[in-house]
Formats: sequence, structure tokens, C-alpha cells
Amino acid sequence: MTLFDIIFTGSKQALEAAKGVVQDAISKKGEEGKVAFPETAYSLPTFYAATGKKLGTLKDLKDALSIVESLIVEEQSLEKALNAGLATALSAEIIEACKYATQEKPYSEPCAGFISDAIIRSLGVPLVTGDIPGVAVVIGEAPSAEEAGKVIKGYQNKGLLVFLVGKIIDQAIEAKVKMGLELRVIPLGYDVTSVIHVVTVAIRAALIFGNVQPGNLGDLLKYTKERVPAFVNALGPLSEIVVSAGAGAIALGFPVITDQEVQEVPHYLIVQKDYEKMVATSLEARNIKIKITEIPIPVGFAAAFEGERVRKEDMYAEFGGGRTPAWELVRKREMAEIEDHKIEVIGPDIDTLGPEGGKLPLAVLVDVAGRNMQEDFEPVLERRIHYFLNYIEGVMHIGQRDIMWLRISKSSYEAGLRLHHLGEVLYAKMLDEFGSIVDKVQVTIITDREQVEELAKEVAKPRYEARDARLAGLTDESVDEFYSCTLCQSFAPAHVCVVTPERLGLCGAVSWLDAKATKEINPTGACQPIVKGVARDEVKGIWDSVNKAVEELSHGATKEICIYSLMDNPMTSCGCFECICGIMPEANGVIIVNREYTGMTPLGMTFGELASTTGGGMQTPGFMGLGRQFITSKKFISAEGGILRLVWMPKELKEALREKINARGKELGYDNFADMIADETVGTDPDSVTEFLTRVGHPALTMDPIM
Repeated sequence: MTLFDIIFTGSKQALEAAKGVVQDAISKKGEEGKVAFPETAYSLPTFYAATGKKLGTLKDLKDALSIVESLIVEEQSLEKALNAGLATALSAEIIEACKYATQEKPYSEPCAGFISDAIIRSLGVPLVTGDIPGVAVVIGEAPSAEEAGKVIKGYQNKGLLVFLVGKIIDQAIEAKVKMGLELRVIPLGYDVTSVIHVVTVAIRAALIFGNVQPGNLGDLLKYTKERVPAFVNALGPLSEIVVSAGAGAIALGFPVITDQEVQEVPHYLIVQKDYEKMVATSLEARNIKIKITEIPIPVGFAAAFEGERVRKEDMYAEFGGGRTPAWELVRKREMAEIEDHKIEVIGPDIDTLGPEGGKLPLAVLVDVAGRNMQEDFEPVLERRIHYFLNYIEGVMHIGQRDIMWLRISKSSYEAGLRLHHLGEVLYAKMLDEFGSIVDKVQVTIITDREQVEELAKEVAKPRYEARDARLAGLTDESVDEFYSCTLCQSFAPAHVCVVTPERLGLCGAVSWLDAKATKEINPTGACQPIVKGVARDEVKGIWDSVNKAVEELSHGATKEICIYSLMDNPMTSCGCFECICGIMPEANGVIIVNREYTGMTPLGMTFGELASTTGGGMQTPGFMGLGRQFITSKKFISAEGGILRLVWMPKELKEALREKINARGKELGYDNFADMIADETVGTDPDSVTEFLTRVGHPALTMDPIM
């Protein structure tokens, strides 16, 4: 058989399997049995994106089988073979949907199954920043667990997001690969059809970030090919269905690299039998460039370890977190005041704690000097300490300043990790990421309690207080420039953030100072200054200079934005926003929902459903994405009355911001304002919310009409 024949055979086998599974599901649940993947606004994402149709019942699935069948046309051409590959993907989605329709829990540990919209959105920032440089899908079985481990860890150590399908999962467990979403190695499932759950990640990226319209298959395939840096490793014996699924991946623009003897298709289907070269070949096939910083430490170092949690039972050493005094500080110094690459540990190292480990005080002082370094950049560099230390395998860092908390795992200690290695990481990464503003770095790590406490009082806290006072005076009116941020355009081509001192980027990761530092680091990069000039409308926040920049940077997609308004030309949203603000007419106010909240809102939509009409660079009056810290800014929808319009938000978000909400409310004449805001414990329907608001006398009810 030719390669095309194998693909057609596989697609027909997948279709017949789908027909059988659907019929079996109907016999159990009836034709009106509900069909849905969990926590998504996109129904069956592959079908929805390709056809524009949302499938909600088993009868819908049965009817959809004819669409799948129409894609299988047995002609010896690449186009027909790729269409058959897409048919296999659709069959797989139908089979997986039937699992969720008929089983209470179709997937259990270690397998994840379907990936929620919220998780995809949370991956947006690391994907556009390059912290996740690519997506690897490893399917099948390697010759041995050792070789499987080498390949998977090779991707993990380079920061890639890795999905596993098939027996490779058991091999990864045997090879002691650390797995889980937080470690960016995700076992999807053992059945080959579970590979559809990574396909839908790519497809929803197009819908969420790219504003690709459902039903526009051409634009969908163009987006996944050009903007989703994914590839497939198909290992071990290849069944006809696996080969056909590979054709589906190729149709999406994802090259397939296999260790089997097959007919190669240049750039698309590549044979690589040498496992030592598998990782390099795969990265080269997708043109993924990895920037490697060599750091002399005895454990892994990659962004993939950022979410690793060191549990109490796995912990060897602990610092801060209320257990011991601990703080961290980045301090600007003159060039002559510091010695480059001087790393000093003052006090006992962790190897003095004995076989069971223990607790120590900690001070991390990073002194930097550079011709372009400014004091305003200190907090920008200081926030990166959190990421840099978390990138170390077996290290967990939480918090900042003098509320930091750090743990080191037993396994990393046993591998030889010591405190001076933390200094090596901070030295290397500060120069690597901030080399255009930093010329010299000196790191001092102190565990002597007396010195930690003394320097906290004499050095760290006065620096924090001076910095806070400086930042408190940083308002939109006090600066001459705002900054554009187009970092997300690699995924959302039409979106432009305008970052001001009082409005951070909607991803929550880019403040005005971050944008200013980014411009210094990369003068032609994603953040560029916008000279304000005179405002055309100070209430709504309209500047001609801002509009001109936004129109140019959005390639004409957006011509005007009102920085302070929700109702009149609000700023566009990309898709990786932390929260969504939406109008609730019944209460004459707005609700805010964060992406971690999975329940219903008083608008009758979940976060995902609201986000599906807000992201992708669209401008939607009455709705906008935002960073959670913007909620308590004086400029938050100030054109409509600001935070006093806020009538509902999830309890978790409200409690996290309670102190700031109450402080902002008090400035406006309302004590304990957080208690006047409804949450899901009050209700998620308009009647319950408005009844509560009336009872507590919420100000939104008596304000001017919002519409």
C-alpha cells in the first residue's frame, strides 16, 4: 500500500469506530442525550471551528458522521490524504465526546483528557513570551523507558509544553519524569483518540486568541500552521489510524517525526531513528529556536519547572513563609560599588541542617549596576526573582519582598543543590534577560538570623517604603508617555494593549514600569512609547496620539479606544486576560469574573462563554478583558463611575482583593464596600443579585443609567 492508502484505511477505520461508539452511546442515553466537553465555550471544538456548528446531543453526533464521511475521498493526492486526516480527527472527537456523554469520569490520574478553556488562556502569556517556545505531542511507545525519559525530559528542560498519548505515559512514569500541568508534561490518555485533546488546544488557540471565525476552515488551518508552534513524535509501530491521525496533524501544519521506516514527505513526515537526535530534529522541523543559558547547577533549569510544588513530605529546606524571617531585594548600585559575578553565602548552608533538613532565615540581595539601569527598574527585576528561582528543578518560590517563601526538595538537595547555586541562577538570568540595562551583578545570600533581621530593618524595608512612595505618585497625569504592548500579537494579530501607570496590561503581567524597562531592553520590541499630548476627552480617556498608535499597530483593525470607558470603544482584548468585566443592566452596574471561576455568572454565561465574545482582538462595548489589579485602580471604568459600578464578582476574587476594594471604597465614601458586592454565595441569577444589592443599598442602583 502507498502512504495515501494507509491514511485512507485509517480514516475509514476511525469512522467505523465512531459510528459504533455513537450507536452504543445512543442505546444507553437516547438520541437526546447531552454531549459536552467540560469547561469550554466551544462545544466540540474541532467540529465547531471547521463547520461553525455546535453539537449538543448524541443525535447531533450521529448526523455529523456524514460530514466525516464526506471528507474521505480515496484519490492519490496530498490534498485528499490531508482531508482524510482531518476526518480521523473529527472521528476521534466524536469518540471522545461519547466518553464524556456516557461516563461520569472518563479520565483519571495520571491522565488529563480534555483541557479546559481556562487552562489554554493561562498558557497564553508564556506562549507569547517564549517561556513556552513550542508544543510537543509524543504518541506511542519508545524502545525503552530510558529513551522515552530522555526525549520527554529533553523537551521539558527546554521549556516546551509536552502532551503524552499511549504507552509512552507508563514509560514516563517508569523513567521518573515529573508530570502534571504545573510541570508542563501532560499525559492525555492511553487511547489514540485522546490525541484530539491536544488538537483542540491548537484549534481553540485560533478561536480564543486569533478571532478566527467558526466555519472558516481555511483561516483556521492557516492560523494553526503559522502561529501554533507544535509538532508530533509518533513512536513505535504505526497503525493505520495513527498514520491517518498524523495526516490530520500535518493538515494543521504540525510536522510528524517518527522512528519507524515510512515513506518520508519533506518538511511534513520525517524519519529519525536516532533517539539522541529526536529532540533536535523535531525542533528544527518546526523552526523552534531555543535560547540556552548555561548555568552551572546540578539540577534541571527550565520554565517548565515554574509550577512545581514542593510538598512538606518532599521538602528538605524551608525559608520564610512565616516560619523564619526572609526577604529579597534588587538594588541599583554604581559600577565601582560591586564586583561582577561575586556570589557570597553568609551563614550556614543547607548541608548543615542534618539528614532530615530544616528551616533557616534568608536574605537574597541582588546588586546590579549598568549605564542604562534606573531605580524605577528595581521592582521589575525584583519580580523576576520569583520566576528565575522557580525555574530550578525542586525549588518552590512564592511571594516577594519580605513575605517570600522558599522550599528546596529532598531530591534536589541530594543531587547537590546548595544556596550558592541560587546565586548562579540569579546572576546568569539577570544578565541574560536584562543585559542591555545591567552590566554587572553581585548576589549575596544570607542565612545568619541576626544579619537577616538587621539588614531587613536598615536596608530592605527603607528601600521598599521609598519605592512605594515613588510609585504612589505615578499616575496617568504625572507622565508624558504611555506604552503600547504588542507582545500578544503572535497569537492575537489585531490586539494592542495601551499600558498606563494606572492601567496594567490585561494579562496582569505588564505594568507601566515593565513596559518602560522592556523598551530599554529592546528598543524595537513589543513595548513602544506613545507621547500623550493633549487629551481630546479626559473623562473617557481619548488621546489622538493613542488612537493613531493603536490604528497603526492593529493594522487598521481598531481606530479609536477610550482607555477609561467600558461602554464607548473599550480597549481590545487578546484572550489571555485574567478577568472579564461585563455590563449587568438589571443592576445598573457591572460584574467581573476571573478565569479560575468555573461557575455561572448573573449574565447567564460562564467565563469561557463571555471570553469567547470578548477576545481575539475584538472591541466589544460593555465587555472587556482586564488584569485583576486594575479593578482597584482609580481609572477602572472611571467614565462610568468606577468601582462603585461593581455589583458581583466570585468570592475567591473578592477575598483576594478585599483590602484594596475596601480602601478604594472608603476613598469614595463607602466603608467595607467589599461586603456590598454580591458573589456566588448570594446567587448567580439577576433577581437574587438585585435583591441583595437593594438590601445593602449598593450605590450602583442610584447612579445615572449605565446604558
